Amino acid sequence: MKFFPAIRANQWLKHSAERASALSDLKVWSLAAVTGVLTAYGVIGFTLAIEWMTETAYGEPTAMLAEGIKALNTQRAFIVPVIGGALVGLLLWGAKRSGILPDMRCQGVAEVIEARARPPGAISLRAGLVNTAVCALALGSGSSAGREGPAVLLGGAFSVALSKRFGLSAKDSRTLLGCAAAAAVSTAFNAPIAGVLFALEVVLSNYALSIFAPIALSSIVATLIARAHLGDLHRFVIPEYGGAAPLDLALGIPLGVIAGAVSIVFLVVAAWGRGAVRGLISKRHFPPALLPLIAGVGMGGAGIFYPELLGYGYQATTEALAGGYTLPLLTILLVGKIFTTVLCLSCRFGTGVFSGGVYLGAMSGAAFGIVAGMVFGNFVASPTFFAMIGMGAVSGAIIGAPISTTLIVFELTGDYTMTASLMLAVGLATVITQIFFGTSWFHYQLNQRGYDLSEGPQGVILQTIRVRDVMRPVPASAAPLEEDAARLTTGQTLGEALAEMARLDVSAMPVTKAKDDNHLLGTLTQIRALRTYNKALVDSHIEHHR
Repeated sequence: MKFFPAIRANQWLKHSAERASALSDLKVWSLAAVTGVLTAYGVIGFTLAIEWMTETAYGEPTAMLAEGIKALNTQRAFIVPVIGGALVGLLLWGAKRSGILPDMRCQGVAEVIEARARPPGAISLRAGLVNTAVCALALGSGSSAGREGPAVLLGGAFSVALSKRFGLSAKDSRTLLGCAAAAAVSTAFNAPIAGVLFALEVVLSNYALSIFAPIALSSIVATLIARAHLGDLHRFVIPEYGGAAPLDLALGIPLGVIAGAVSIVFLVVAAWGRGAVRGLISKRHFPPALLPLIAGVGMGGAGIFYPELLGYGYQATTEALAGGYTLPLLTILLVGKIFTTVLCLSCRFGTGVFSGGVYLGAMSGAAFGIVAGMVFGNFVASPTFFAMIGMGAVSGAIIGAPISTTLIVFELTGDYTMTASLMLAVGLATVITQIFFGTSWFHYQLNQRGYDLSEGPQGVILQTIRVRDVMRPVPASAAPLEEDAARLTTGQTLGEALAEMARLDVSAMPVTKAKDDNHLLGTLTQIRALRTYNKALVDSHIEHHR
């Protein structure tokens, strides 16, 4: 008879667990909607701030920036980026002194991806707000960087603050981080579908069904708010270019190769630029606060001769789509944009590469279309068609997001007739870039900080869990270690700890704060480290498949 009460008890426990799970899901959904609202208004404010600064400085909003500069005298066109660079450097210096931006650089998508792998709290709300203000000043004064990076970072800061305030688990915090990324992209580009896929593909690297709904909800909420305030307009107006012929599909192959080459050149130059600036600071002791000023001088000089290079380039991209540029000018703008964007990114005069990738793709695609027209005449579509394909191929290869980038191009242009050619070119460009450069721009940035996300969840776990998180503390009165005793430090990763134990062939090691510190803080056994690793692997598997 005792068997039946046991069954009822098990059923009650099961139902209680289901109710708790439902309440947890409801909380995540509610916070996803709140994240969408906060991110949408934050990105709208960021966008309007850029527009106001640009119009104040140049007399025209960003959509007509080149025209505004042409109407000014060359002195003002040069001075505005220089003053902007000086002010950005001053703000970054102050942010470092106050501990808000300790690296003294603008932050973007890479920091949000890093926050996914680290405990909640990796992005502070103060840092997000200050970063947004600094980037708005940089972009408003003519920086050639993009705006999607600061927008995603701001949304990430909101999501981290909400996660901490409501005590979300690490899994739910990551979901909310994805909600923020989706909301930021959907607001910035009026692209709700692409926003969802950007969050899944780039930020979370996770397509689990359980996280899709809250991320979609956040993206939709943000899109509704953005359209209510900014209108339901496509970012670029596409002129009539006629239908796509079978030959146009075949030409997607060479265009994909060219787009891959452009992406590789950009990434190689950008990597070189970061290394050169790093060496300038460490070896020459150059003050980092002066770096944005150098970028401002460079942008001012470029803007005098080619104002189309200033800002994130929406007017120039629109002109390329409309067939308004000659082949020589397209080539000059393509090369010029690579170097001005790298200059701004390396010298901390803004962050974000997607807008630059769209610009480079439009220029290279339009140039390809002109050459194709010379060779094949009326048997191919106009340069507009190839410019749209180039937009997706180059930007997708640079950020390593072929799926979401393809959809962003569709939603930016409102044109779906190029589907097959676009997917072919984007896929080919991405593969070529991965073969010759090895990674995307965001993952390259993370690799420079010691995170190799290409190894999958198992590698991320070994790189992000620290010895201090899993060691067994000892009393403060414990005897100090001998000088020559082998030890681990609290800041070492779980992977480093396991490798050190295997190298020394020991099952446990003492832990200190530093290698030259003999004060014993705790111990870590191989069994405890492996148990932590296995549990994290199981949790990661569940998160990625439910």
